[in-house]
Amino acid sequence: MSGAVTLAIALGIYVYEITGRELDIGLVGLAEFLPTFLLVLWAGALADRVDRRKLACAGYLAEAIIALLIMIYVAKGGTAIWPIITLTVAFGTARGFVNPATRALPANVVPRSDLPRLIPALSTVWQLSAIISPLIVGAVYGLGAHWTFLAIAGLDTISALTIRNIQLDSPQTNTLERPSLANALGGLRLVRQTPLLLAVIGLDLFAVLLGGVIALAPAISTNLLSAGESAPFWLRSAGAVGAAITAVALARTPLTAHIGKTLLQAVAIFGALTILVAFSRNLVITLFLFAALAAADMVSVFIRATIVPLATPDSLRGRVLAVEAVFIGASNELGAFESGITAEWFGLAPAIIISGIATILVVLLFAIFVPDLRKLNHFDEITDGMEPI
Repeated sequence: MSGAVTLAIALGIYVYEITGRELDIGLVGLAEFLPTFLLVLWAGALADRVDRRKLACAGYLAEAIIALLIMIYVAKGGTAIWPIITLTVAFGTARGFVNPATRALPANVVPRSDLPRLIPALSTVWQLSAIISPLIVGAVYGLGAHWTFLAIAGLDTISALTIRNIQLDSPQTNTLERPSLANALGGLRLVRQTPLLLAVIGLDLFAVLLGGVIALAPAISTNLLSAGESAPFWLRSAGAVGAAITAVALARTPLTAHIGKTLLQAVAIFGALTILVAFSRNLVITLFLFAALAAADMVSVFIRATIVPLATPDSLRGRVLAVEAVFIGASNELGAFESGITAEWFGLAPAIIISGIATILVVLLFAIFVPDLRKLNHFDEITDGMEPI
């Protein structure tokens, strides 16, 4: 996963160096998101039919190959944006198969009762890699952008070898139905019919989609902070530090009460901190803001990542988590596209302010109109496919 994060950072910086346009950062995010959206039904169904470890391994190896192709293009001094966009689409296609497979695995690794502890532990490991890899790749980027993509290929290869050997606590419930559109739509149908799933995933989509300030790190570094070329990596790493500290705290002391209210509050804080980023002209202050943003996001990620598998039967988990991956992709890659467009239209600082305000408004709407989410108190209240409409 750190390879995908680092690729997004490196491509955003490389494209911004070529064109100097925030919109092109957004195009890279859109190119990575679209395949996940288009493949959501089939990738999720495949993750419920085959060994998820093998599917994820194949996807990571495909990502490594594509990263090598990007390295070759960059090493040859390529400056046209469309070859980069094309390769990013290919990378996003591989990512579209990796996402449902990897996200469905934790519920098979430990007993159901231990999932609220496993999620923050996994998030801690992921965030530590997100701290270290941007710093390492940032240093490598200074030696030559092409070396960055070689490092990303290496990270994806390591991920492939590691996930293939994961041991399961409970066997995967593979569906035996023949592939069909109706079968592929099973995950989307369950999300639509389950108010809690729809609310948790929908909140992440609309709130973080509108608050995608992190994707603008290269532009923020240049236009608001006048910082050096390594500043975007520092901003990303600051965010990873904030998220990692929060994940460790959640692993040591998991949330046990007021789950729904805490989720809403965390996303509202994310929106408020986004607004503050627009007013900062100091690198240190912005670093702290990025860390705090990621900490608030980590709380919402933990709650959502625990609720979704608990509320989903294993036989549908790949398809439901493929649907969730589209929403997450929309709130990240598509959020980057939205941020790039608004920055192009209104200017960087006004776009960030608009994003933060919109995020807070979305939280208020969900708090008012989705009582199931607001009233959720404990994780043990959640059952498979709870309370379908």
